[in-house]
Amino acid sequence: QVQLVESGGGLDQAGGSLRVSCAASGIIFRIDAMGWYRQAPGRQRELVAQIAINGGTTNYADSVKGRFTISRDNAKNTVHLQMNSLKPEDTAVYYCHAAATDWTLQRADYWGQGTQVTVSS
Repeated sequence: QVQLVESGGGLDQAGGSLRVSCAASGIIFRIDAMGWYRQAPGRQRELVAQIAINGGTTNYADSVKGRFTISRDNAKNTVHLQMNSLKPEDTAVYYCHAAATDWTLQRADYWGQGTQVTVSS
Protein backbone atom coordinates (compact mmCIF):
# COMPACT_ATOMS: atom_id res chain seq x y z
CA GLN A 1 0.00 0.00 0.00
CA VAL A 2 1.07 3.55 -0.68
CA GLN A 3 -0.01 6.63 1.19
CA LEU A 4 0.21 10.02 -0.49
CA VAL A 5 0.35 13.16 1.61
CA GLU A 6 -0.07 16.48 -0.13
CA SER A 7 1.02 19.89 1.02
CA GLY A 8 0.99 23.38 -0.37
CA GLY A 9 -1.65 24.97 -2.53
CA GLY A 10 -3.85 27.76 -1.25
CA LEU A 11 -4.94 31.09 -2.67
CA ASP A 12 -3.15 33.45 -4.98
CA GLN A 13 -3.92 36.08 -7.56
CA ALA A 14 -3.72 35.66 -11.30
CA GLY A 15 -0.12 35.81 -12.41
CA GLY A 16 1.13 34.52 -9.10
CA SER A 17 2.83 31.29 -8.15
CA LEU A 18 2.04 28.37 -5.90
CA ARG A 19 3.67 25.04 -5.22
CA VAL A 20 2.17 21.73 -4.22
CA SER A 21 4.12 18.76 -2.99
CA CYS A 22 3.32 15.11 -2.49
CA ALA A 23 5.20 12.64 -0.32
CA ALA A 24 4.72 8.91 -0.83
CA SER A 25 5.16 6.36 1.91
CA GLY A 26 4.42 2.69 2.37
CA ILE A 27 5.61 -0.55 0.91
CA ILE A 28 5.08 -1.39 -2.74
CA PHE A 29 7.04 -3.29 -5.32
CA ARG A 30 7.66 -0.17 -7.41
CA ILE A 31 6.29 3.29 -8.01
CA ASP A 32 6.51 3.92 -11.75
CA ALA A 33 5.24 7.47 -12.01
CA MET A 34 3.79 10.23 -9.89
CA GLY A 35 1.81 13.20 -10.89
CA TRP A 36 -1.00 15.62 -10.34
CA TYR A 37 -4.57 15.66 -11.53
CA ARG A 38 -7.09 18.39 -10.89
CA GLN A 39 -10.84 18.64 -10.73
CA ALA A 40 -12.79 21.86 -10.93
CA PRO A 41 -16.46 22.04 -9.91
CA GLY A 42 -18.68 20.45 -12.52
CA ARG A 43 -15.76 19.14 -14.52
CA GLN A 44 -14.02 15.81 -14.88
CA ARG A 45 -10.72 15.10 -13.23
CA GLU A 46 -7.89 15.81 -15.66
CA LEU A 47 -4.19 15.12 -15.79
CA VAL A 48 -2.04 18.17 -15.09
CA ALA A 49 1.48 16.76 -15.06
CA GLN A 50 3.22 13.45 -14.57
CA ILE A 51 6.81 12.37 -14.11
CA ALA A 52 8.38 8.95 -14.47
CA ILE A 53 10.30 7.92 -11.39
CA ASN A 54 12.92 6.13 -13.47
CA GLY A 55 14.31 8.49 -16.06
CA GLY A 56 12.26 11.54 -15.21
CA THR A 57 10.23 11.74 -18.40
CA THR A 58 7.52 14.35 -17.96
CA ASN A 59 4.10 14.83 -19.46
CA TYR A 60 2.00 18.00 -19.19
CA ALA A 61 -1.50 19.05 -20.10
CA ASP A 62 -1.44 21.57 -22.95
CA SER A 63 -3.13 24.12 -20.72
CA VAL A 64 -0.19 24.23 -18.29
CA LYS A 65 2.80 23.78 -20.58
CA GLY A 66 5.33 26.53 -20.06
CA ARG A 67 3.75 27.56 -16.75
CA PHE A 68 3.90 24.47 -14.54
CA THR A 69 6.94 22.35 -13.75
CA ILE A 70 6.90 18.95 -12.12
CA SER A 71 9.98 17.60 -10.40
CA ARG A 72 10.88 14.64 -8.24
CA ASP A 73 13.12 13.80 -5.33
CA ASN A 74 13.51 10.04 -5.48
CA ALA A 75 15.44 9.88 -2.22
CA LYS A 76 12.43 11.38 -0.42
CA ASN A 77 9.74 9.79 -2.61
CA THR A 78 8.41 13.27 -3.19
CA VAL A 79 7.16 15.16 -6.21
CA HIS A 80 6.62 18.87 -6.52
CA LEU A 81 4.49 20.90 -8.87
CA GLN A 82 5.63 24.48 -9.29
CA MET A 83 2.79 26.55 -10.73
CA ASN A 84 3.68 29.92 -12.21
CA SER A 85 1.67 32.51 -14.13
CA LEU A 86 -1.47 31.20 -12.51
CA LYS A 87 -4.82 31.78 -14.16
CA PRO A 88 -8.31 31.73 -12.63
CA GLU A 89 -9.02 28.61 -14.70
CA ASP A 90 -6.32 26.80 -12.72
CA THR A 91 -8.68 26.87 -9.74
CA ALA A 92 -9.42 23.28 -8.75
CA VAL A 93 -8.75 20.58 -6.21
CA TYR A 94 -5.36 19.11 -7.05
CA TYR A 95 -4.87 15.40 -6.42
CA CYS A 96 -1.57 13.61 -6.17
CA HIS A 97 -1.47 10.31 -8.04
CA ALA A 98 0.95 7.41 -8.02
CA ALA A 99 1.05 4.72 -10.66
CA ALA A 100 2.65 1.68 -9.10
CA THR A 101 3.33 -1.99 -9.61
CA ASP A 102 2.30 -4.19 -6.70
CA TRP A 103 3.83 -7.43 -5.48
CA THR A 104 1.74 -9.46 -7.92
CA LEU A 105 3.14 -7.27 -10.71
CA GLN A 106 -0.26 -5.73 -11.30
CA ARG A 107 -0.87 -2.04 -11.88
CA ALA A 108 -1.99 -0.21 -8.76
CA ASP A 109 -3.18 3.41 -8.58
CA TYR A 110 -3.09 5.53 -5.48
CA TRP A 111 -4.57 8.96 -4.79
CA GLY A 112 -4.01 11.67 -2.26
CA GLN A 113 -6.82 13.46 -0.44
CA GLY A 114 -6.58 16.55 -2.61
CA THR A 115 -5.53 20.11 -1.93
CA GLN A 116 -7.40 23.23 -2.99
CA VAL A 117 -5.80 25.74 -5.32
CA THR A 118 -7.73 28.96 -5.86
CA VAL A 119 -6.66 31.70 -8.24
CA SER A 120 -8.47 35.02 -8.08
CA SER A 121 -8.73 37.35 -11.04
